[in-house]
Amino acid sequence: MAIASSPRQTTTLTALTLGLVALLCAAGPCSGGGGASVPSVVTEAFFDGIKSQAGSGCEGNNFYTRGAFLSAANSFPGFAHGGSEADGKREVAAFFAHATYETGHFCYISEINRANVFCDASSRQWPCAPGKKYYGRGPLQLSWNFNYGPAGRRIGVDLLGDPDRVARDPAVSFKAALWSWMSSAHQAVPRGFGATVRAIDGGLACGGGNPAQVNALVGYYKQYCQQLGVDPGSNLTC
Repeated sequence: MAIASSPRQTTTLTALTLGLVALLCAAGPCSGGGGASVPSVVTEAFFDGIKSQAGSGCEGNNFYTRGAFLSAANSFPGFAHGGSEADGKREVAAFFAHATYETGHFCYISEINRANVFCDASSRQWPCAPGKKYYGRGPLQLSWNFNYGPAGRRIGVDLLGDPDRVARDPAVSFKAALWSWMSSAHQAVPRGFGATVRAIDGGLACGGGNPAQVNALVGYYKQYCQQLGVDPGSNLTC
């Protein structure tokens, strides 16, 4: 990913966290336990409050909508569930903190540098389609063929053959992002926000790799927790 408001130029969702991990919540419904009512937590005021901080000329202004997010969330009933209502709110805050950072408050749909191909030719299970590029797209900037493939299979769309679908269809875009989230960060939420940063961006952000990114993510997370009326918890950094 490369966005004007982000210090990072590209987002690479690693095979260790996404491409090679087969988790129950990514493969199918995984609710269990209580949690938060996603439509009640992600109100129009909350969602539009994030978008309002993007510039008026942003490509994402007419693309990312609360309705598209809620439609996608219906396909992942485990999101914001599995713990208490407070746990669910913290997960919502965490997801939107990462999405805010990745897209510049929902300004960007795709990477600025779209010359990146992000094709791992060694992936036999998820071979790259001729002429297609798997650069970052969507709220969590889905990248690499070995992520587009299983994401598409989970949501019933051929994303290997048509990766641009993530940048054309808002519901598909959010579904792909939630697939990424449920495949890695969802299981990390109980360990604190810092664990979600490590799950998604560990090799790039944690361990002193990009402290500015971590600080920005934590700032968004704390802001959203405050808006949702929930304590952010401990272990906020990685």
